[in-house]
Amino acid sequence: MLHRYRRVLASSALRRALVLGFLVRMPVFAGGIVLTLHVVSALDRPYAAAGLVSAAATIAIAVSGPWRGRLLDRMGLRRVVVPSIVVAAVCWSIAPFVSYWPLLVLASVAGLFVIPAFSIIRQAIIVAVPEDDRRTAISLDSVAVELSFMVGPALGVWAATVWPTTWVLFAIQMLGVAAGILLWAANPVIREDAPREVDDQGVAVAAAASVPRSSWLRPQFIAICLGASAATLVLGGSDIAFVAALRDFQSPGSIGWVLAVWGLGSLVGGLVYGGLRRSISAFWLLGGLALVTAPMALASGAPSLAVLGFVAGLFCAPTITATVDQASRVVPADARGEAMGWHGSFMTAGGAMGAPLAGVAIDHVGWGAGFLVVAAAGLVIALVGAVATSGRARRHRAGRAKQSAERARAAATV
Repeated sequence: MLHRYRRVLASSALRRALVLGFLVRMPVFAGGIVLTLHVVSALDRPYAAAGLVSAAATIAIAVSGPWRGRLLDRMGLRRVVVPSIVVAAVCWSIAPFVSYWPLLVLASVAGLFVIPAFSIIRQAIIVAVPEDDRRTAISLDSVAVELSFMVGPALGVWAATVWPTTWVLFAIQMLGVAAGILLWAANPVIREDAPREVDDQGVAVAAAASVPRSSWLRPQFIAICLGASAATLVLGGSDIAFVAALRDFQSPGSIGWVLAVWGLGSLVGGLVYGGLRRSISAFWLLGGLALVTAPMALASGAPSLAVLGFVAGLFCAPTITATVDQASRVVPADARGEAMGWHGSFMTAGGAMGAPLAGVAIDHVGWGAGFLVVAAAGLVIALVGAVATSGRARRHRAGRAKQSAERARAAATV
């Protein structure tokens, strides 16, 4: 395991991509929670109103994923990142200082033009290492994501307790703009052996891609994306169930460290999975994630919930890593930007569905039902996906495709 990590970390391109990923994602994770605090405290709106802003921005980001990813394939990194930097700078220079409805509109516009940082970093990670080391490299990226998730929100919440949320939100979003500029300056390679051309300023950019979407947007890729969506549904629902459980335990002050233990479990799981000799199907990992999420409904206090959360966390990063790895292998390199955009949109949609699904169960039954309902949903999708992507199912689809081709050739000869 250590040998595999030493080998991939020997790549300077991989090290740069990991550092870039950590720096670029921190403002994203911090901005979400500070935006909620700003709406509730500075604008004196209820949590439902804060949820509406988050939902609008989330939908905008989900819509933008495939669109921005396709532009990334066709136009290259710098030509796509520059408009995103400009729009983000304009929108977030205004949004923290306006009332609720203009804030909602500006956050949505910024979401539509969000810098496709996750897609860019994952492509840079994939390109930086040989195919045999791809899973290990993606696992390291998942660790960087976990660190960003653990550090970013904590710093954002701390800053919001010291300074007005208006200025904290402005500062965090400007750090996001600065991260975009850093990404533009670094200009990491995101395609293997891609043809290059030079723009008017002498900057090398990728040539336009010409891969038809029909050649890769197929059932196997869609099934993997649905698995990714189910994984984030489980994680998004678990997130709100943690909060509800700790409030019921009269331990709201434990929310931060319990979630950190959950994240630590994910970090450890990601490192272990990246060091394995062989990959594991994303749907088997999703099933494992669902099975270890359900027992958290039996927690009796913050300590036991933290222990169960650590165990559940062991399957979080490996499941996401497996979906990224397997999705990258079923699409051509020239379409990987759009494919990662679709993958990210499915993950965003799953996370957006998980919280309200768990919330309804918590409101009607109790906090334990929040864990159980998302675990059940994840397990069902895992079973369906495992059956649909099994070797027998693939052979059956291949046989049907061969028969259809033979019938088409016979009809053409007649």
